[in-house]
Amino acid sequence: MTTQALYDLTPLASLLALGALLALGPLAWVYWRNRHGAPLQRLQALRLFTLFLTFDLIVFGAFTRLTDSGLGCPDWPGCYGNTSPLGAHHAISAAQDAMPTGPVTQAKAWIEMIHRYLAMAVGALILVMAVASWLRWRASARAGQLRNPAELSPWWATFALFWVGVQGAFGAWTVTWKLFPAIVTLHLAGALVLLALLGVQVVRGSTKPLAMTLAMRRWLALVFGLLALQILLGGWVSTNYTVLACSDFPQCQGRWWPEMNFQQGFELWRHLGVTGTGEPISFAALTAIHYVHRLMAYAVLTLLALLAWQLNRLPGWRGHSRVLAALVGLQLATGLSNVVLDWPLLSALLHTAGSAALVLVLTWIAASAVPAVRRTVPDRLRDRATGLPDQTESGGLA
Repeated sequence: MTTQALYDLTPLASLLALGALLALGPLAWVYWRNRHGAPLQRLQALRLFTLFLTFDLIVFGAFTRLTDSGLGCPDWPGCYGNTSPLGAHHAISAAQDAMPTGPVTQAKAWIEMIHRYLAMAVGALILVMAVASWLRWRASARAGQLRNPAELSPWWATFALFWVGVQGAFGAWTVTWKLFPAIVTLHLAGALVLLALLGVQVVRGSTKPLAMTLAMRRWLALVFGLLALQILLGGWVSTNYTVLACSDFPQCQGRWWPEMNFQQGFELWRHLGVTGTGEPISFAALTAIHYVHRLMAYAVLTLLALLAWQLNRLPGWRGHSRVLAALVGLQLATGLSNVVLDWPLLSALLHTAGSAALVLVLTWIAASAVPAVRRTVPDRLRDRATGLPDQTESGGLA
């Protein structure tokens, strides 16, 4: 059996055309639903739909990883140099006969290629969104309407388009570097950065700003940073397949502090399953990866719950608080289920979806927040007398 080149650009043009064709459906739907609306309304609808599809793409990417389909087609961007697994049927069958459980099988090849098709469609939508943003910006500038808060700078959409290219590169390296753990983890992190970039555009284009104290905004930034670190740890757990290194809870392997090898576990630049010197990675290293993520989860979920409680005390933020609290509960339930129920696929997918949703909700909160204005005592008394909410620097965490 001949060796397939890692990069085969033969089907690139047809794949790009397919991605554009798949994007036509959402574009037509958005235009039809908003045909009587203003141009800004259509642009906002496109942002929202692209955000929805990007969230779905992240979840489907998790499905691709969890079903071991990441190498379902061992080359990039096509499948054995073809646009679809149909053209690669004989090559896939030969690989499957040689290794019936994978990494290349007919089902895994389709899962991998569907993920690539969706990614190209999302990329096409973001390209259209960037072009539309610049056209809308120019039209608003000519009409003197750039002071409208809904007129978001087109550089947001432009940077999102640039980030799609970065993600495409990491997607290619995920395959050609044979699921190199650091690359796969960064690919997941990059997808969540893209989700946040799109989320900011949706929120800034449609959501009324809400006052938030300086202390609360600092608290939000701290929790967001720790959540990002925890997601990276979770990606490291997933890409190293260490979920079942601890199959009991709250202890691990019947102990509160099991045997762990942190040096091996967090050696970042190495291939899957081996150390940097090529030796098989020890079980103690896998345990260290799992247990650090678990310990960090205790802290991050507690801080997220505290943030939800603090937001619930502030006027205008209670809806955000309830969504955040519900997601904390979901992450706790799915994280426990992954351990005690032997890593069920549905629970693992929900855990990834919950992480993406947390990023989106914190982005929503951060993008909606504006500095609270210091008000004099007479102003505050007048606000209370007229029933207006009291948004001063004394609210939130002091």
